[in-house]
Amino acid sequence: MAVSVDRVLVASIAVLVPLGSGSANAQSQQEHVHHMAHEVMPFDVSKTLHVFMMTESGGVQRVVAKDPNDSQQIALVQQHLSFEAGRFQRGDFSAPEALHGEDMPGLKEMRLNARKIKISYAPRTDGGEIVFETNDPHALTGIHRWFGAQLSEHGADAKAQ
Repeated sequence: MAVSVDRVLVASIAVLVPLGSGSANAQSQQEHVHHMAHEVMPFDVSKTLHVFMMTESGGVQRVVAKDPNDSQQIALVQQHLSFEAGRFQRGDFSAPEALHGEDMPGLKEMRLNARKIKISYAPRTDGGEIVFETNDPHALTGIHRWFGAQLSEHGADAKAQ
């Protein structure tokens, strides 16, 4: 009996180890986000870059066109970020949940503390940005966790600043 339990344990570990491999999971999630982004965002993620800057009071999420003369992508980014900032202000994070999943790090904290987060949108000549500001430590942790998860899941389509 002990031998078969040991074999089951070894087989279980052999199955779980590849699944738990960080780079394999991260890559598949990055591919998922890149390929499904068009269902949540109207702009082309391959023609834009998501920039995440964590600050002491929250952070700045910026989306810019890789080609500063691509007026179509810039207009789509501005339209999307303006719309999403309004939803975020109401505690509605359904778009990131649709793309990244309900369990995305930081979303729960942000949703629970939405009234404690000041969220504002500003257009830029190359795209737009959403600024998140709070003095609540739980909301701040949520914002930073969310930014970190986005950086990981957007892969080459994102960078930290």
